[in-house]
Amino acid sequence: MTLAEPIVTTPVLDNEYIIECRDVHKWYGDFHALKGIDLNVKPGEVIVIIGPSGSGKSTFIRCLNRLEEHQQGEIIVDGITLSHDVRNIAEIRREVGMVFQQFNLFPHLTVLENVMLAPMHVRKWSREKSEETAVKWLTRVGIPEQAHKYPGQLSGGQQQRVAIARTLTMEPKILLFDEPTSALDPEMIKEVLDVMRDLAHSGYTVLAVTHEMGFAREVAERVIFMDGGHIVEENIPANFFSNPKNERTKLFLSQILHH
Repeated sequence: MTLAEPIVTTPVLDNEYIIECRDVHKWYGDFHALKGIDLNVKPGEVIVIIGPSGSGKSTFIRCLNRLEEHQQGEIIVDGITLSHDVRNIAEIRREVGMVFQQFNLFPHLTVLENVMLAPMHVRKWSREKSEETAVKWLTRVGIPEQAHKYPGQLSGGQQQRVAIARTLTMEPKILLFDEPTSALDPEMIKEVLDVMRDLAHSGYTVLAVTHEMGFAREVAERVIFMDGGHIVEENIPANFFSNPKNERTKLFLSQILHH
Protein backbone atom coordinates (compact mmCIF):
# COMPACT_ATOMS: atom_id res chain seq x y z
CA MET A 1 0.00 0.00 0.00
CA THR A 2 1.47 3.34 -0.95
CA LEU A 3 1.32 6.32 1.36
CA ALA A 4 -0.98 8.11 -1.05
CA GLU A 5 -3.77 5.64 -0.46
CA PRO A 6 -6.02 6.46 2.46
CA ILE A 7 -6.71 3.66 4.92
CA VAL A 8 -10.41 4.50 4.99
CA THR A 9 -12.21 1.45 3.68
CA THR A 10 -15.39 1.20 1.70
CA PRO A 11 -18.27 -0.35 3.60
CA VAL A 12 -18.73 -4.02 2.90
CA LEU A 13 -21.56 -4.54 0.42
CA ASP A 14 -24.04 -7.36 0.77
CA ASN A 15 -22.38 -9.45 -1.89
CA GLU A 16 -18.85 -8.92 -0.62
CA TYR A 17 -16.81 -10.71 2.00
CA ILE A 18 -15.59 -9.24 5.25
CA ILE A 19 -12.67 -11.72 5.33
CA GLU A 20 -10.92 -13.06 2.24
CA CYS A 21 -8.05 -15.54 2.42
CA ARG A 22 -6.35 -16.68 -0.74
CA ASP A 23 -3.68 -19.37 -0.75
CA VAL A 24 -2.42 -18.45 2.73
CA HIS A 25 0.79 -20.16 3.84
CA LYS A 26 2.64 -19.95 7.14
CA TRP A 27 5.92 -21.52 8.19
CA TYR A 28 7.65 -21.76 11.56
CA GLY A 29 11.19 -22.43 10.40
CA ASP A 30 10.90 -25.66 8.42
CA PHE A 31 7.44 -26.47 9.77
CA HIS A 32 4.74 -25.69 7.22
CA ALA A 33 1.83 -24.75 9.53
CA LEU A 34 -0.67 -23.44 6.97
CA LYS A 35 -0.68 -24.93 3.48
CA GLY A 36 -2.74 -22.82 1.13
CA ILE A 37 -5.82 -21.76 3.08
CA ASP A 38 -8.68 -20.38 0.96
CA LEU A 39 -11.65 -18.99 2.83
CA ASN A 40 -14.23 -16.26 2.25
CA VAL A 41 -16.41 -15.09 5.13
CA LYS A 42 -19.56 -13.01 4.71
CA PRO A 43 -20.44 -10.23 7.16
CA GLY A 44 -22.39 -11.67 10.07
CA GLU A 45 -21.44 -15.26 9.29
CA VAL A 46 -20.69 -17.60 12.20
CA ILE A 47 -18.01 -20.19 11.50
CA VAL A 48 -16.71 -22.85 13.87
CA ILE A 49 -13.28 -24.33 13.15
CA ILE A 50 -12.48 -27.76 14.54
CA GLY A 51 -9.61 -30.18 14.17
CA PRO A 52 -6.89 -32.01 16.10
CA SER A 53 -4.10 -30.24 17.97
CA GLY A 54 -1.44 -28.95 15.62
CA SER A 55 -3.82 -28.76 12.66
CA GLY A 56 -3.26 -25.01 12.20
CA LYS A 57 -6.63 -23.78 13.56
CA SER A 58 -5.26 -21.31 16.10
CA THR A 59 -2.42 -20.25 13.81
CA PHE A 60 -4.95 -19.46 11.12
CA ILE A 61 -7.21 -17.24 13.19
CA ARG A 62 -4.18 -15.53 14.75
CA CYS A 63 -3.11 -14.59 11.22
CA LEU A 64 -6.41 -12.75 10.75
CA ASN A 65 -5.41 -9.99 13.14
CA ARG A 66 -1.69 -10.28 12.48
CA LEU A 67 -0.75 -11.86 15.81
CA GLU A 68 0.94 -14.31 13.47
CA GLU A 69 2.39 -13.28 10.15
CA HIS A 70 1.61 -15.30 7.05
CA GLN A 71 4.43 -15.56 4.51
CA GLN A 72 2.53 -16.26 1.33
CA GLY A 73 -0.90 -15.57 -0.07
CA GLU A 74 -3.32 -12.78 0.69
CA ILE A 75 -5.52 -11.91 3.66
CA ILE A 76 -8.02 -9.06 3.32
CA VAL A 77 -10.04 -8.07 6.37
CA ASP A 78 -12.86 -5.56 5.99
CA GLY A 79 -11.31 -4.25 2.78
CA ILE A 80 -7.82 -3.84 4.26
CA THR A 81 -4.99 -6.04 3.01
CA LEU A 82 -2.83 -7.40 5.81
CA SER A 83 0.70 -6.37 5.00
CA HIS A 84 3.76 -5.07 6.78
CA ASP A 85 2.17 -1.62 6.90
CA VAL A 86 1.80 -0.98 10.62
CA ARG A 87 -1.11 1.40 10.06
CA ASN A 88 -3.06 -1.39 8.39
CA ILE A 89 -2.40 -3.72 11.30
CA ALA A 90 -3.59 -1.12 13.81
CA GLU A 91 -6.68 -0.48 11.68
CA ILE A 92 -7.54 -4.16 11.47
CA ARG A 93 -7.05 -4.74 15.18
CA ARG A 94 -9.64 -2.08 15.85
CA GLU A 95 -12.17 -4.05 13.79
CA VAL A 96 -11.21 -7.51 14.99
CA GLY A 97 -11.66 -8.57 18.61
CA MET A 98 -9.95 -11.70 19.90
CA VAL A 99 -10.67 -13.88 22.91
CA PHE A 100 -7.99 -16.37 23.94
CA GLN A 101 -7.76 -19.53 26.05
CA GLN A 102 -6.02 -17.55 28.74
CA PHE A 103 -7.89 -14.53 30.02
CA ASN A 104 -4.88 -12.16 30.02
CA LEU A 105 -6.46 -9.84 32.59
CA PHE A 106 -4.31 -7.47 34.63
CA PRO A 107 -4.43 -8.85 38.18
CA HIS A 108 -3.79 -5.47 39.83
CA LEU A 109 -6.70 -3.75 38.06
CA THR A 110 -10.37 -4.23 38.89
CA VAL A 111 -12.67 -5.90 36.39
CA LEU A 112 -14.03 -2.48 35.38
CA GLU A 113 -10.53 -1.03 34.93
CA ASN A 114 -9.48 -4.03 32.82
CA VAL A 115 -12.46 -3.50 30.51
CA MET A 116 -12.02 0.29 30.28
CA LEU A 117 -8.33 0.20 29.44
CA ALA A 118 -8.43 -0.36 25.67
CA PRO A 119 -11.16 2.16 24.79
CA MET A 120 -9.33 4.86 26.77
CA HIS A 121 -5.91 4.16 25.29
CA VAL A 122 -6.70 2.89 21.80
CA ARG A 123 -9.98 4.61 20.96
CA LYS A 124 -8.97 7.67 23.04
CA TRP A 125 -12.39 7.81 24.65
CA SER A 126 -13.02 9.81 27.82
CA ARG A 127 -13.01 7.99 31.16
CA GLU A 128 -16.77 8.55 31.40
CA LYS A 129 -17.55 7.08 27.99
CA SER A 130 -15.17 4.17 28.57
CA GLU A 131 -16.73 3.37 31.92
CA GLU A 132 -20.28 3.62 30.57
CA THR A 133 -19.39 1.27 27.71
CA ALA A 134 -17.56 -1.14 30.03
CA VAL A 135 -20.58 -1.37 32.36
CA LYS A 136 -22.85 -1.95 29.35
CA TRP A 137 -20.80 -4.93 28.20
CA LEU A 138 -20.26 -6.37 31.67
CA THR A 139 -24.04 -6.32 31.95
CA ARG A 140 -24.40 -7.96 28.55
CA VAL A 141 -22.12 -10.86 29.57
CA GLY A 142 -24.02 -11.19 32.84
CA ILE A 143 -21.55 -9.99 35.47
CA PRO A 144 -22.16 -6.28 36.21
CA GLU A 145 -21.94 -7.00 39.94
CA GLN A 146 -18.31 -8.11 39.59
CA ALA A 147 -17.13 -4.73 38.27
CA HIS A 148 -15.20 -3.68 41.37
CA LYS A 149 -13.63 -7.04 42.15
CA TYR A 150 -10.17 -8.12 41.01
CA PRO A 151 -9.73 -10.94 38.51
CA GLY A 152 -8.29 -13.24 41.20
CA GLN A 153 -11.59 -13.07 43.06
CA LEU A 154 -13.53 -14.44 40.09
CA SER A 155 -14.08 -17.96 38.78
CA GLY A 156 -12.48 -18.95 35.48
CA GLY A 157 -15.83 -18.65 33.72
CA GLN A 158 -16.36 -15.16 35.09
CA GLN A 159 -12.82 -14.13 34.09
CA GLN A 160 -13.40 -15.34 30.55
CA ARG A 161 -16.64 -13.34 30.43
CA VAL A 162 -14.67 -10.27 31.55
CA ALA A 163 -12.22 -10.94 28.72
CA ILE A 164 -15.13 -11.10 26.26
CA ALA A 165 -16.57 -7.83 27.62
CA ARG A 166 -13.14 -6.23 27.26
CA THR A 167 -13.05 -7.29 23.61
CA LEU A 168 -16.56 -5.97 22.96
CA THR A 169 -15.89 -2.50 24.38
CA MET A 170 -13.69 -1.87 21.34
CA GLU A 171 -16.79 -2.31 19.16
CA PRO A 172 -15.22 -4.79 16.73
CA LYS A 173 -17.08 -6.07 13.68
CA ILE A 174 -15.35 -9.44 13.80
CA LEU A 175 -14.91 -11.69 16.84
CA LEU A 176 -12.24 -14.39 16.91
CA PHE A 177 -12.39 -17.02 19.65
CA ASP A 178 -9.33 -19.25 20.15
CA GLU A 179 -10.53 -22.20 22.25
CA PRO A 180 -12.08 -19.86 24.82
CA THR A 181 -13.43 -22.68 27.01
CA SER A 182 -10.53 -25.12 26.93
CA ALA A 183 -8.94 -23.79 30.15
CA LEU A 184 -12.23 -23.88 32.06
CA ASP A 185 -13.75 -26.43 34.41
CA PRO A 186 -16.70 -28.24 32.80
CA GLU A 187 -19.35 -26.45 34.88
CA MET A 188 -18.04 -23.07 33.72
CA ILE A 189 -18.01 -23.90 30.01
CA LYS A 190 -21.75 -23.42 29.58
CA GLU A 191 -21.78 -19.85 30.92
CA VAL A 192 -19.13 -18.81 28.40
CA LEU A 193 -20.80 -20.67 25.53
CA ASP A 194 -24.08 -18.94 26.42
CA VAL A 195 -22.40 -15.55 25.97
CA MET A 196 -20.83 -16.67 22.68
CA ARG A 197 -24.22 -17.97 21.53
CA ASP A 198 -25.80 -14.59 22.29
CA LEU A 199 -23.08 -12.77 20.33
CA ALA A 200 -23.33 -15.18 17.41
CA HIS A 201 -27.02 -14.28 17.12
CA SER A 202 -26.33 -10.55 17.34
CA GLY A 203 -24.93 -9.92 13.88
CA TYR A 204 -21.20 -10.15 14.58
CA THR A 205 -18.97 -12.02 12.19
CA VAL A 206 -17.64 -14.85 14.38
CA LEU A 207 -14.83 -17.35 13.82
CA ALA A 208 -14.48 -19.72 16.75
CA VAL A 209 -11.91 -22.45 17.25
CA THR A 210 -13.48 -24.82 19.75
CA HIS A 211 -13.90 -28.46 20.73
CA GLU A 212 -17.50 -27.86 21.80
CA MET A 213 -19.41 -29.81 19.19
CA GLY A 214 -22.83 -28.95 20.60
CA PHE A 215 -22.04 -25.28 20.14
CA ALA A 216 -20.86 -25.95 16.58
CA ARG A 217 -24.05 -27.85 15.72
CA GLU A 218 -26.32 -25.23 17.19
CA VAL A 219 -24.70 -21.90 16.34
CA ALA A 220 -22.41 -22.30 13.33
CA GLU A 221 -23.55 -21.54 9.83
CA ARG A 222 -20.48 -23.39 8.60
CA VAL A 223 -18.22 -25.90 10.28
CA ILE A 224 -14.67 -26.13 9.00
CA PHE A 225 -12.43 -29.11 9.72
CA MET A 226 -8.69 -28.48 9.57
CA ASP A 227 -5.92 -31.02 9.63
CA GLY A 228 -2.24 -30.80 8.75
CA GLY A 229 -2.45 -27.13 7.80
CA HIS A 230 -5.28 -27.67 5.29
CA ILE A 231 -8.99 -27.04 5.29
CA VAL A 232 -10.05 -30.65 4.77
CA GLU A 233 -13.81 -30.20 4.77
CA GLU A 234 -16.46 -27.54 5.31
CA ASN A 235 -20.21 -27.73 5.35
CA ILE A 236 -23.36 -26.63 7.14
CA PRO A 237 -23.52 -28.35 10.56
CA ALA A 238 -26.38 -30.72 9.73
CA ASN A 239 -24.47 -32.22 6.82
CA PHE A 240 -21.04 -31.91 8.41
CA PHE A 241 -21.93 -34.01 11.44
CA SER A 242 -24.39 -36.44 9.85
CA ASN A 243 -22.65 -37.05 6.55
CA PRO A 244 -18.96 -36.09 6.53
CA LYS A 245 -17.36 -36.73 3.14
CA ASN A 246 -13.68 -37.01 4.01
CA GLU A 247 -12.27 -40.09 5.75
CA ARG A 248 -10.10 -37.91 7.97
CA THR A 249 -13.18 -35.95 9.10
CA LYS A 250 -15.07 -39.18 9.82
CA LEU A 251 -12.22 -40.47 11.95
CA PHE A 252 -11.90 -37.22 13.90
CA LEU A 253 -15.65 -37.03 14.57
CA SER A 254 -15.82 -40.69 15.62
CA GLN A 255 -13.05 -40.02 18.16
CA ILE A 256 -14.40 -36.75 19.52
CA LEU A 257 -18.13 -37.59 19.58
CA HIS A 258 -17.82 -40.93 21.32
CA HIS A 259 -15.86 -39.70 24.30
